[in-house]
Amino acid sequence: MTGPPEAALVERAQDGDTAAFEALVRRHQGAVYRIALRTLLDEADAADAAQEAFLTAWRNLPELRAPEAFPAWLHRIAARRALNVLRARRPERPDDEEAAALPDPGAGPAQHSVAGGLREALLAALAGLPPPQRLCWVLRELEGLGYREIAEITDSTPTAVRGRIHRARTRLVEALEPWR
Repeated sequence: MTGPPEAALVERAQDGDTAAFEALVRRHQGAVYRIALRTLLDEADAADAAQEAFLTAWRNLPELRAPEAFPAWLHRIAARRALNVLRARRPERPDDEEAAALPDPGAGPAQHSVAGGLREALLAALAGLPPPQRLCWVLRELEGLGYREIAEITDSTPTAVRGRIHRARTRLVEALEPWR
């Protein structure tokens, strides 16, 4: 990262410096949006959840005691917001049109056609996972976070996170069996 160290930005933002908070938003907006998108599987809901996560972070920033914990704290806020949106939804159907494909800006037409069916199957399988399993799987497999980080974000234990990820992987493997 270029620019001031993150802890310094957090401390300045805690003192009301909106420019420092804007710099933090720019640094973390991609990760926050990805967490929301991969959890909610809906671009509009993900954008709303990401925006609400940043608003919540701004409001609660003075309560953050350890500036170096800002990324995990922010991811926790984003994950909770996405889970709340999921819980408020009516149950999804795997064949629902709203389970749109995740955007892949690097995919060309040939790659898209080859991967399209598998992507749709994966999205349908993800939509069928219980929200805590989906979130843990997204944070581990797509965001590359460790078990302890995920446990902090989800307010659980590393053992519980491992169990959720294992169950999610098992269900995904079963759902994607026809693609082997």
